[in-house]
Amino acid sequence: MADEALSFRKRFWNAEARLAYALIAPTILFLIFFMFYPIIYVFVMSLFRTNQLSDLTKFIGLRNYLDRFTDREFWVAAVRSVIWTASGVGVKFLAGMIIAVLLNVRYRGRKALRLLFIIPWASSVPISTLLWQWVYHPEFGLLNHTLKISGLWTNPPIWLGYPLSAFIACLWVDIWIGIPFFALVFLAGMQAIPQELYESAYMDGAGGWRSYFSITLPGLRELILISTLLSAIWTFNDFNVIFILTRAGPALSTNILITSVYMNAFVDLRFDWAAVQAVVTFFVLTIVSVIYARFYFRRERD
Repeated sequence: MADEALSFRKRFWNAEARLAYALIAPTILFLIFFMFYPIIYVFVMSLFRTNQLSDLTKFIGLRNYLDRFTDREFWVAAVRSVIWTASGVGVKFLAGMIIAVLLNVRYRGRKALRLLFIIPWASSVPISTLLWQWVYHPEFGLLNHTLKISGLWTNPPIWLGYPLSAFIACLWVDIWIGIPFFALVFLAGMQAIPQELYESAYMDGAGGWRSYFSITLPGLRELILISTLLSAIWTFNDFNVIFILTRAGPALSTNILITSVYMNAFVDLRFDWAAVQAVVTFFVLTIVSVIYARFYFRRERD
């Protein structure tokens, strides 16, 4: 037993191991202070009453959670977050798949089109959102100006001034920014599929649709799982688009959980309620990630 302990110590505390520990120590310290500590502190804050300076004043346990779970606005924001995420990811997935198929076909100008499709995703999200804010401007925006001069709509609405149109406008900007991610991922996956499979399918009499559903989709299975998971997390936490375009308005009609965290913390100064919603968001995303991971690794084993 003593020999085993000595052997273990030699393996994990020799000169090479100490060098490795020294090299990764800065990264570990960075993660502790700037990632793990804030997460733990938010968990602790959700169990306390806080003042307007975010100081912990009184331990109340799960009372904050009960207060939030009985608040109608919390559930409205939660349902709106689900609609926002499901709609955004679904449209981005379908549009990205169609664009990837079109970009995978050989024709003149294909490389130029690939570069154009990268621009929305490669650009800064706040900058892209500010550009769309000008597009939606009721008097000087490109959208309303085009509708007027084309005669399609002589009196177009204030797109960001009404609940439904504001939500759809924000959702479209998020979709526009996120489509290139799916398109590029799927395009890379399609190009990695051996061309011999399609040639064999063609020799067997399979058409384009049959080859797509029998070869392309199965070949993209892992990429579809990973890309949809990442996009769901990013879309669920998409704060920039809504906050820049509408500030969660009008009348909180575009308020989702992530913007509600900000509104509670830095507008209403209810840091304890904001912490509760942040913890709920963390658990929701963790559960979704675990389900996806279990499904992915199960398919990998099969």
